Amino acid sequence: MEADQVPGAASRLLVPTYRRPDVVFARGQGSTLFDAGGNKYIDFAAGIAVTALGHSDPGWAAVLADQAGTLDHVSNLFHSVPQLVLAEKLIQASFADRVFFSNSGSEANEAALKFARKWARMNHGDDKTHLVAFEHGFHGRTMGALSLTEKARYREPFAPLVPGVSFVPLNDLEAVRRVVNDQTCAVFIEPLQGEGGVRPAPASFLRGLRELCDMHGALLVFDEVQCGLGRTGSLWAHQASGVVPDIMTLAKPLAGGLPIGATLVTEEVARSIEVGDHGSTFGGGPLVCRAACYVFDRINQIGLLDDVVEKGRRLRAQLAELPSDHILEVRGEGLLIGVEFSRPVKPLTEHALRQGLIVINAGDNVLRICPPLTIEQSEIDAGMSILAECLDVLDVVGSEG
Repeated sequence: MEADQVPGAASRLLVPTYRRPDVVFARGQGSTLFDAGGNKYIDFAAGIAVTALGHSDPGWAAVLADQAGTLDHVSNLFHSVPQLVLAEKLIQASFADRVFFSNSGSEANEAALKFARKWARMNHGDDKTHLVAFEHGFHGRTMGALSLTEKARYREPFAPLVPGVSFVPLNDLEAVRRVVNDQTCAVFIEPLQGEGGVRPAPASFLRGLRELCDMHGALLVFDEVQCGLGRTGSLWAHQASGVVPDIMTLAKPLAGGLPIGATLVTEEVARSIEVGDHGSTFGGGPLVCRAACYVFDRINQIGLLDDVVEKGRRLRAQLAELPSDHILEVRGEGLLIGVEFSRPVKPLTEHALRQGLIVINAGDNVLRICPPLTIEQSEIDAGMSILAECLDVLDVVGSEG
């Protein structure tokens, strides 16, 4: 199929769940993508914080080729070594005692919800089903994960969803105290919200949640699907807080672009799960787990994590100096950064793409920057030069409005 035929074919063949630009990417190398016409784009999005090591990393590609020629799939009816190697790596580097593997962040959160409900039933009886989540939070689009996602536009077409969920403002501990009770089985939170606008939860708030959960016998669930695995400059986004969750969910960057989800749990939570309670045909297959082992080992290095911290600090400083009266706030940690504008950022993302820079939004008014963790400083500087030159489009759009 020729590149100019792709947009038309997509509109004819695919369920219209996404609105895509006409650009057709043909290959990627590091932090650069190339379209079918050979045009270059600096990638400040990394496939929504997925390609943490950049595109077509040679070591990752070699591991995939080797595993694909050895063993690709056996299902979870049988053992395979890469799954157990990955599980051990995740457990040794976290609070967790056990892991459940799935295929996406939504599935990881779906498992966390089910595990929390089963744990509460086994330990506290049938009435402890209440869940707490946060405004602007995003946990996925499957029915359970969507039930924990606050945005009405995502929820309303598919109601009724899983009942018994209370949404409260992020970082408002008094509001949480008003809704958490002895019927609460779990509190779900992203330590650094991604889709909802790159909004951080400070350590004091996470500590307050831990205390409330302990007081009422509820589980604390950290969704690190987007903010985890080195994105903030530490292996886990919650590490700096010193707070230990009962469940943590991972996905996006874990296998470097292949679909994987992971739900990490304590032994106490795992004890409530029995054979047949949950499952996944593809989850934790040998091919994807072998790739994830490689990605995890690359990310879990002090040098790379320190580099993410430094590049993120410099990038936030550059963003704060952008010549635009429409910037309200620059926030985030490491290489997950949000720039809040007084106007919708869609014209800016569209114009930047035409100029060779890929940036995405996180809500209507927030520009989200989440490049590969391995991006070079020179590439950041080049991308920032393009972004600065594109800011005038917001003045044009504003005057036309």
